Amino acid sequence: MNSSHAVSTAAPPPPPLQLHILDQHVVMDNGIIKVNLSNPKGMVNGIEYEGIENLLSLDNDEDNRGYWDIVWNLKGSSGTKGIFDRLEATDFKVIVENEEQIELSFSRTYNNNSSTGGNLIPLNIDKRFVMLRNSSGFYTYAIYEHLKEWPAFNLDNTRIAFKPRKDKFHYMAVADKRQRLMPLPDDRKPPRGQALAYPEAVLLVDPIEPDFKGEVDDKYQYGCESKDSRVHGWISTDPPIGFWQIAPTEEFRSGGPLKQFLTSHVGPTTLTVFHSTHYAGEDMVIKFGDNEPWKKVYGPIFIHLNSLPEGEDPLRLWQNAKQQMMAEVQSWPYSFIASEDFPKSDQRGTVSGKILIRERYVSDESVPASGAYVGLALPGELGSWQNESKGYQFWTRADQNGSFSLNNVRSGNYSLYGWVPNFIGNYQYSAFIVVTPGSDIKVGELVFEPPRDGPTLWEIGIPDRTAAEFYIPDPNPKYINKLYVNHSDRFRQYGLWERYAELYPDEDLVYTVGLSDYRKDWFFSQVTRKIGDNKYAGTTWKIKFQLDSPDTNGTYRLRLALATAHGAELQVRLNDAQALPPLFTTGLIGKDNTVARHGIHGLYRLYTVDIPGGELVVGNNTILLTQASSNSPFVGIMYDYIRLERPLTSKM
Repeated sequence: MNSSHAVSTAAPPPPPLQLHILDQHVVMDNGIIKVNLSNPKGMVNGIEYEGIENLLSLDNDEDNRGYWDIVWNLKGSSGTKGIFDRLEATDFKVIVENEEQIELSFSRTYNNNSSTGGNLIPLNIDKRFVMLRNSSGFYTYAIYEHLKEWPAFNLDNTRIAFKPRKDKFHYMAVADKRQRLMPLPDDRKPPRGQALAYPEAVLLVDPIEPDFKGEVDDKYQYGCESKDSRVHGWISTDPPIGFWQIAPTEEFRSGGPLKQFLTSHVGPTTLTVFHSTHYAGEDMVIKFGDNEPWKKVYGPIFIHLNSLPEGEDPLRLWQNAKQQMMAEVQSWPYSFIASEDFPKSDQRGTVSGKILIRERYVSDESVPASGAYVGLALPGELGSWQNESKGYQFWTRADQNGSFSLNNVRSGNYSLYGWVPNFIGNYQYSAFIVVTPGSDIKVGELVFEPPRDGPTLWEIGIPDRTAAEFYIPDPNPKYINKLYVNHSDRFRQYGLWERYAELYPDEDLVYTVGLSDYRKDWFFSQVTRKIGDNKYAGTTWKIKFQLDSPDTNGTYRLRLALATAHGAELQVRLNDAQALPPLFTTGLIGKDNTVARHGIHGLYRLYTVDIPGGELVVGNNTILLTQASSNSPFVGIMYDYIRLERPLTSKM
């Protein structure tokens, strides 16, 4: 065919972007979506999409639909409850405006000399919103800055929250196997809902939709580890529309890959949490001292909207959202972000190497640490990355040969950390890693020697930093979330702490090495026992084992790896339940609150207890593990793994 007569079938080009600046609002429009922001506060008041004038809650005030917020406190305050600040900006500025891209800034500058200075968090806040041509969504990020001469303070929590319409969005998806139709916020309020042991947990006694009757709703049942929290959100079936938050990286989040954050929950609400104390407690609070400058970029994250023709399966929107998430991950770090505080790919560096593992008294050889977690975080002590929150973190998994590559690392001074599933302990490289723009740092072969001083006499559990392998009971039938019935995450059911006393009404748990099975006989959490109204008692678990000929001159070592602790004191005794002082005590540890929040781990802790061989006897021996604190049903410990090592020269 003559090309001059060819008929073009190409789709028309997408319309150019438009920016409408009004007295009290700013509207970004790319022909697919319109985003309405308050001027100059920088709150997301409305999102227009697929003929629906606003996907956000019309029942809420304009400032309570889509917003950034912070919880903070003055220096010297304790706990994790602070001052809530929705970060209302005072200045609006257009950063980029052309046919391909819009970037807007809504900022607030801290005035240390102002009479109102004491009421505002001592940070400069710059909230950015970005829209691209032909993009079904928009990006948002923020730059927080604290100058050296400003007051010291604590930062407890910061996040982005969106409140979609409750008359449209009823189906929530957090992961492939964690999605369901959700109750309405009205169902949580009395008399339809009955608060349980704490306000977040509500029994639905008379919900608007009868199918939810008798279920428990609690936002903590939908928490997620940072490494797995890349996309979550809500689906409307009429019309079929998805509303998603996509985080293409975890580099700006606190606490490393295992830190747990809230995601989406009844409201409907969908969150991107950048920093929180959940499942970690006060150890996780960001504490800024006097004369401490700081700047950090949180985000960008992508707010993605998708749709389907009427009649198609709305659950395809979840699959599409996952595909969009992968596209965002591939595009990271974004090339279009205008702020100089956000480095592009060519301004970042790479750190690569190979990690091996050598376990003394098991093998003389170093073998590849397949599946090892390897990461960069601010310099600190062994394992300090899990509390680190001021800087950026970069993590990856080693391949089957132990090889790893950390790509797109921001310039800075780091320590290199790691741990290996199925082995206890933490790894830390001996030297600092200094990343500069374009650097390609090769650290060579690293060898991790996990803690061990002798062969294994016996072990309980799997060293994977969780208590998931232990016995997790069925919930009380009165307090069920149907999603987690016959589910791999059965630990997320409400009230499991009460099941311990029902399973062990008279005597505490006894585990006999060689006969017991930790999957059936080791309760997943050592909690308190209720002995009256608001009265609780500590519990003592026994590990019974036999020794034919103890090495009376040697030292046995008990390794106690804890998956979490909350207000707990773990005491260890040998063969005498009344021994004072105990052989070992942790002292009071933990504010993870994992039991109440349906978690299976919090912060990892590892203890080594020396047991003099002369205190062991021929035949039956008993290690007694007492959790001595007793002021709450939520006090307790979850074990990750327990191992007794015999002296190197001894016999069984």
